[in-house]
Amino acid sequence: MALRLLKVPTLATAVFASSGFYLFNRRLDFNDLSLIRFGRAAATTAVISYDYLTAFKYVEYGTEEYWALKSKVHQRSAERLRDLCCSNRGTFIKVGQHLGALDYLLPEEYTSTLKVLHSQAPQSSMEEIEQVIREELGKELPELFAFFDETPQGAASLAQVHKAVLHDGRTVAVKVQHPKVQRQSSKDILVMEVLLRGVRWLFPDFAFMWLVEEAKKNMPLELDFLNEGHNSEMISKKLSHLTFLKVPAIHWDLSTKRVLTMEFAEGGQVNDREYMKEHDINVNEISEKLGKMYSEMIFIHGFVHCDPHPGNVLVRKGQNSNQTEIVLLDHGLYQTLSKSTSQKTHNWEPRTKCTVPSANWTQPACTLKTAFINKTKHMIRGCSCRLRMTNVQLPSAAQLAFRGFPQSQIHLGRKKTNPYASECLAIQSYMRQHI
Repeated sequence: MALRLLKVPTLATAVFASSGFYLFNRRLDFNDLSLIRFGRAAATTAVISYDYLTAFKYVEYGTEEYWALKSKVHQRSAERLRDLCCSNRGTFIKVGQHLGALDYLLPEEYTSTLKVLHSQAPQSSMEEIEQVIREELGKELPELFAFFDETPQGAASLAQVHKAVLHDGRTVAVKVQHPKVQRQSSKDILVMEVLLRGVRWLFPDFAFMWLVEEAKKNMPLELDFLNEGHNSEMISKKLSHLTFLKVPAIHWDLSTKRVLTMEFAEGGQVNDREYMKEHDINVNEISEKLGKMYSEMIFIHGFVHCDPHPGNVLVRKGQNSNQTEIVLLDHGLYQTLSKSTSQKTHNWEPRTKCTVPSANWTQPACTLKTAFINKTKHMIRGCSCRLRMTNVQLPSAAQLAFRGFPQSQIHLGRKKTNPYASECLAIQSYMRQHI
């Protein structure tokens, strides 16, 4: 009996020591523990909610003091939210980046503060990158590539991209998923849903539950790089007649759900004014081509790229010609429109025109019609209309809404809006921002 009792602490010691050795080898980061991540998110949500509940108790609504205080509350709440995203990383940064692009829905204090998340995405170490490639492709880096640049070309919330050279001399871009994102994403989305439901209980007018639904639907698609490769090939095929559009070819033998290898594409971001000047690229020509490209996606094919921020849209002069080209990257998320929706938008009679000065081109407002179609609201929110164009003159959002839907009621400012007002503002913001 004594011998059996002696075995119990001995076994417990062995298990404890083995666990410690395992965790040491895995280099456990306590920030990755679900309990820590949930606790941090819950604490931030509680502090922000308490601030909004108590800050205005002794201030009269509508006074200058009230609006000044509200701006301060917005600012410190946005900073707390930004710090949470930076700490929890992954899915939190992805959602934070999306919030930072909602200029047409959120107060300026939030969007200006959260926009920094685009430049603060986490980077995985080279050791982690090698591990993911080893797990996915079953080989070491030297066996797959003649050269692999350890400094990433860019890092995003879900993955980072490295430049590499194949053994046959071709230059490729290798997109590698951050090692912990896949495991954490579903738990993070559940945490967000629980906390946002609590916020809605406290503030019945809170209208951002759709963010959780979007994340639930889109995150699995964005984490599947094979899906991204198929989307890339599909849009390349559908728009093959647009000679100015370049979509990098996929190397399927070096691609999996967590690693995507594609043709390396040079170019400057669509909002890089200095690059355009240096390479003699006409901004109006780019505006026209972007409008044509997205019009065909929406109204002809009903298959729409939903993340057109400047980092995913490159411009350049053609290698073998003087033609200005557009390189479209990051095909992880597309919105598929039903035929009835595409036909309805295609047949809608435009009453406004958007013209590009100094160019012999006038585009009907068909590229704006999508803003007023209920079924494409999530598409507009998804892509956030973050591309920036120059010298585009448009009527105001209110004019667009009145002309598109004469019977609808528009209330500007922070009052109640009609169902399409936010989309009107999105399109206006999208077209009128300057490089």
